[in-house]
Amino acid sequence: MRVAAVLFVAAPVLAACQREAETQAPEIRPVRTVIATREKAGEKVVLTGLIEAQNEAAMAFRIGGRMIERPVNVGDRVEAGQVLARLDPVNELNALRSAQAANVAAEAQLVQARNAFGRQEHLLRNGFTTRANFDQAQQALQTAQAQVDNTEAQLEIASDRVAFTELKADVSGTITARGAEPGEVVQAGQMIVQLARQDGRDAVFDVPAQMLRTAPSDPVVSVRLTDDPTVSAVGRVREIAPQANAQTRNFPVRVGLDNPPAGLRLGSTVTGTMVMDSVPVISLPASALTTAEQNPAVWVVDPVASTVSLRNIEIVRHDPATVIVSSGIDTGDIIVTAGVQALHPGQKVRLLGAAK
Repeated sequence: MRVAAVLFVAAPVLAACQREAETQAPEIRPVRTVIATREKAGEKVVLTGLIEAQNEAAMAFRIGGRMIERPVNVGDRVEAGQVLARLDPVNELNALRSAQAANVAAEAQLVQARNAFGRQEHLLRNGFTTRANFDQAQQALQTAQAQVDNTEAQLEIASDRVAFTELKADVSGTITARGAEPGEVVQAGQMIVQLARQDGRDAVFDVPAQMLRTAPSDPVVSVRLTDDPTVSAVGRVREIAPQANAQTRNFPVRVGLDNPPAGLRLGSTVTGTMVMDSVPVISLPASALTTAEQNPAVWVVDPVASTVSLRNIEIVRHDPATVIVSSGIDTGDIIVTAGVQALHPGQKVRLLGAAK
């Protein structure tokens, strides 16, 4: 009985020691790995974008007034010289008639002054009038001529204002937006319609900054209609935005298209394909990717201590199977490709098979 009691008391002590020994023993996680190697990557890159007009103009009246007509709408094709909108011309026509009447009166005064000057000139030559009368007639003639010049200028301005009541397209193109409706009182310079000129089309893409750094200096971009790849065109980069988009952090890039077919309409969704420059990059399985401080990262194995550490990386591009890394790791680094979810910094690991 005494021996049984001793064993009964010792059993919990031995179990506690065993649990303490298990707690103190470091946990070794089995992981699969690859050895990072740099290779030349001149792969094709495919981006999705939209077709936009190369040049767009906000068409507006030069004068204010009440708009009575806008015969065009969004999507309509217009020709150069076609009327896009009209203002009520009553006030401008009245001003034109007033300017015409003033001009007629001024011309009549000029005729009278010219006749009076002619008589005074003839009398002065024959000694039948004074120099003062001649000078007065000359001054009246100059004043009448100036008045005619002024009324002619006012008549031209009034005529122009009547012409300004019609808003005409300066080039052929397509209406892409409208800014006012008939019946509204509009101000000078207010956008009435947006006109996309037909002299050019751009394919616009949002491009990551890293891709811009590795892209060729003057790449040829193949653009195809997303829902009909047979409709295609080629182009070159025409403009790169100096500032990134606030939401995507990518840079809008405009590709000018050479002889775009009619099927590439404004607003169409397209895919652009470009071959990147051959630069040394590291290709990893997508399963190796994790995050650290909301940035892409991978687990790197210390071959001496057999421990892992997180290292941030910069990604050029990725797909469901592969991640292309430009910096953050180097040739010879051992990267964990399986078991990344269960790791923590400094954890001991055991490599499953030889690292490749």
